[in-house]
Amino acid sequence: MKFRVLFCAAGVLSLAGCSQYDNRHVMHISVADQQLLLTDRGDPVATYPISTSKFGLSSREGSYTTPLGRHRVAKKIGGGLPVGAVMKSRRFTGEVLAINAPGRDPIVTRILWLQGLDGHNRNSFARNIYIHGTPEERNIGLPVSYGCVRMKSRDVIELYNRVGTGARVDIFTEPLARRLPKLFPPTAAAPAPPVTAPQPSVVAGEPPESPRPL
Repeated sequence: MKFRVLFCAAGVLSLAGCSQYDNRHVMHISVADQQLLLTDRGDPVATYPISTSKFGLSSREGSYTTPLGRHRVAKKIGGGLPVGAVMKSRRFTGEVLAINAPGRDPIVTRILWLQGLDGHNRNSFARNIYIHGTPEERNIGLPVSYGCVRMKSRDVIELYNRVGTGARVDIFTEPLARRLPKLFPPTAAAPAPPVTAPQPSVVAGEPPESPRPL
């Protein structure tokens, strides 16, 4: 199910861009769907295709896997940088890559640095688990990352502008429709057409055939 991206008032954008704590937005990330659903006070705002790790799901150190569970945005990095701006150790290198530039797979455009809130994922911040842009947009929608959550550059800029530090992030294995059934009500089945008894065929200009005597 896709949600139409709703209009975001200037005041909300201003809030997202500053340092105020964001307690209204939640990013629901489905590994099964490879989708991120953004909600604002429980209401759906937008969905984005994403990519989680090619190595699976865990919080093990050095595993390059995506951690499950509850997180929050601890830091936002890259505001104002151009689309495709390459960042190394969270600093702009001065290089800007085109979308799907061959042979390169760096972090680009924006970074939302995540902090784990559950016992098993407390090390997400130390593991440098981000939501970030990638130049390899052709692979978005497939699990191809090295542990982070990848997004298209235009999408991650929009997300970056919408949410502030403190915004919640929930990463789970289920499809969005199963995890959030109230936001994905089942589609009502179309009513079956009424059953009518077959009518005898009548040739135009001729009376119906009478029963034959035995």
